[in-house]
Amino acid sequence: MRANYKMQRLFTEADLQAGASFEATAEAAHYLIHVLRLGEGAEILVFNGRDGEWKARLDPVSKKKLMLEPFEQTRPQEKPCDIVYCFAPLKQGRLDYMVQKAVEMGAGVLQPVITQHTQVPKLGVDRIRANAIEAAEQCGVLAVPECRAPMRFERFINEWNHSRRLIFCDEGHDSNDPLVILNRLERGPLAVLIGPEGGFSEEERQKLRNLPFVTPIPLGPRILRADTAAVAALALLQAVLGDWKEG
Repeated sequence: MRANYKMQRLFTEADLQAGASFEATAEAAHYLIHVLRLGEGAEILVFNGRDGEWKARLDPVSKKKLMLEPFEQTRPQEKPCDIVYCFAPLKQGRLDYMVQKAVEMGAGVLQPVITQHTQVPKLGVDRIRANAIEAAEQCGVLAVPECRAPMRFERFINEWNHSRRLIFCDEGHDSNDPLVILNRLERGPLAVLIGPEGGFSEEERQKLRNLPFVTPIPLGPRILRADTAAVAALALLQAVLGDWKEG
């Protein structure tokens, strides 16, 4: 069942079931009542990543307190996409864009990685999650990706689960065609790793290329910005090995 893009959507942490009212957050209440000017009985869509998507009626209690009452499930909960998106943090505006696009492309986990050339060593995970929630609300996504704390490159590699193949977008690859490489891989647990604005260091590149669970791929003949590379890489993975491909 496709998403309804005409109704306002709201993410909530509350459990969702018919008749089980819950209180909207102060921020959501303000937005729905005072910005969108929705009144008593108005209907929106709500989701929590566990119970599918529901229609809910607004029941304002006061100017600041709003109750929401789910009454009809519109979509059952889908199995989340099993792609881990690993990325070196970018400057704030471009990072916001990259997180939003990763959610739209179906990333199930967002994992920041601090590399040698990362220009933003400190990162607000709360802001990443807020952007992920906003993207999920706007794009009909039923599950908000898990937003993990940043990890240093060395720890990231040392603690990696070897059963999950890590697709490393290598700007120094000696070919231009990623499809030849991806088509040779078996479908299974996947992750993609995008480097920082300055690229990976040569030491990091060599370490990644020598690991048995890592597959380096190019992203075509042009140099892509890191936020553009995110969209390109996730589109390739979804088309060849992900949930865009049937069977």
